[in-house]
This record gives sequence, structure tokens and C-alpha cells, in this order.
Amino acid sequence: MTLTPYKVIRDPKVHVTKFKSMMFLNSDCDPILCRSFPTFLDGAALLWFSNLPAGSITSFDEFAKMFINHFAASKIYVRDSDYLSTIKQGPHESLKEYMTRFTTAVMEIPDLNLEVQLHAIKSGLQPGKFQEAIAVAKPKMLEEFRDKATGQIEIEELRETRRSERPTSRKDEDKSNRSNAKEHRKSFKLTPKFDSYTRFNTRREDIIKDILHNRLIKPPVKAGTYQDHRYVDKGKHCAFHQKFGNTTDECVAAKDLLERLAQQGLLDKYIGSRSQKDADTSKPKHNSDRRDKGSWRDPVETPTTKGVISYILGGFAGGGMTNTARKRSYRAMMTMEGTP
Repeated sequence: MTLTPYKVIRDPKVHVTKFKSMMFLNSDCDPILCRSFPTFLDGAALLWFSNLPAGSITSFDEFAKMFINHFAASKIYVRDSDYLSTIKQGPHESLKEYMTRFTTAVMEIPDLNLEVQLHAIKSGLQPGKFQEAIAVAKPKMLEEFRDKATGQIEIEELRETRRSERPTSRKDEDKSNRSNAKEHRKSFKLTPKFDSYTRFNTRREDIIKDILHNRLIKPPVKAGTYQDHRYVDKGKHCAFHQKFGNTTDECVAAKDLLERLAQQGLLDKYIGSRSQKDADTSKPKHNSDRRDKGSWRDPVETPTTKGVISYILGGFAGGGMTNTARKRSYRAMMTMEGTP
């Protein structure tokens, strides 16, 4: 057995008790005890012993009494039995955890009466089936209570094991599936429906606001109501969906909507070059060489030519003309049409 030198950091009475127990195996001679005790002092305690007047120590009992009185202020605060009444089992604390915490407190209380300990540990139990069982059994001895507590602890541990091994219920599976579906919707992105988009002379955001104001279109039914504003970039706003997180130019649904309206001719005023393109496409196309030479002109239908053509066609159909007459009439028709 070893003893750590006393340095004024613990109860002096405990130090004396441990010293006596250690020296009991060696010698209980009073002079030996008086000479050996200073070797287990250190720091301020050793300095105190060095300053004792010569001849002041007459016996070890007197020496120990002087030592304890001098360092009484260093005595560690020790809880009494009343402290046990403050230890209660928590609502979510297992019986094993409660018993461990209670036992730790008991070890700090010297000379604790076993009946007081039993009463305190029963009073601290959480209301429930085990407390009712103890109230019915009325254990008189601490060992009897511990036996019943051990059985209850085994039952609680078995239930916990079964709970951890229990397969996932249908309710938990549905909850997991809903969570996965929600994550899938978050990661889903629309795909553009057009290969190319019309270039407008106005920002898409302003066009959306204008056609919404004029009630050319209606906003989405759930616009602005299905968004968690805690996790979005409020520096970006979509005029079509009326929510934060992305701009109108970044919104695929808004771009597709405007393109459909543009192809229907409902957004002409926002397309600067549309009227010019329509004019170009409405003009008939002809041989470029003849157009450049200025020899082409639009055919003009006059009453005279109409009558001649009708007469000639009628002659052909009637079959009363000779071959020579047919050739002459054909040349006259071609001259009227502008053929050289």
C-alpha cells in the first residue's frame, strides 16, 4: 500500500486514517509513527511541520490532532444522506442509468445508513410499471431491491434490442419514399422545347409583366405559394412564377411561353425586324438575271388581251382553224404577252 504525500488538497482526517492503516502492518509504536508521519507531508504541510516548536509533539494522537485542526479548511465538502433525496430518475432515463448515477452519489457519502439508501432509491423511481411493482413487493432489504432492479434492467435492454432489430414499418417506408420524391422534384429541371428562340427588342421580364398586366396570359395557379424562402437567392426574381431563386431570363417555362406567343404573331411589337421580314417573304421570287436586266414586269390583264386570249383559246377548241391560221394566232398571242 502506498500513500501520496499530503499537499493541502484533501481532507486531513482521511490522510491520517490512511497513514494509520498503512503503518498498522509495520509498527504501531508511537515514536515510529511520529517520526514516519512527516515523510508523508509535502508543500505547505511540510513547512507547517518544520515550524513547530521543539518538544511540542508528545504523542502521535496529539500530533494527528494538531495536523487535522490546522488543515481543517482543506477538508473536502462531503454530501450527507439528504442529498440522495434530490436524485430522481429522468423521464427518458433508463433504470440502469439511474442506478449507476445513484450508486456514484452513495459512494461519496460516508457511514450511510442502508435503510436511508433504500428509501431514497425507491423514492427516486420514475412513475411506471416498475415503481408499481416495487410498491407491491415492498422490499425490506437493499439486496432484494437490487435483484428486482436487475431483472427490470434486463427486460429494458431486451426491448431496446428488439426495437433496433425491428424491420422498417410501412409508415416509415412511405415517409422515406415521400422524402425521396421531394428530393427528386428539387433536382428536376425543365428541358427547352425549342431549338432556337426569337430575339426580342425588350427584356423578357418586361414583356411578361406587360402581357400579365394586359391579361394576355395568366400566372401559374400556385405562383409564389410553393417556395421555402429560407433557402433561395432573393437577389433573383422570376416575373412569370412570381418567386425568388432565378431570373425571368433563366426561366425555361417563361421562354417557351413567349416563343409560342411570338410564333402566333401576338408579340409583333416586341420584335423589331418582323415587319421587314414579312415584306420580304410576301414578294414573289423570279430569275435573278432577268430581274437585274430590268426586262421583267408584272403581267397586267386588260380587257383587250383577255378578249383575244379567249378568242384564240376558243378557236383552238373549236377545231375550225387551219394550221397556218393557228400559227399566226399563236404568234399574235405571244406578242401580246410580251414575248419578243
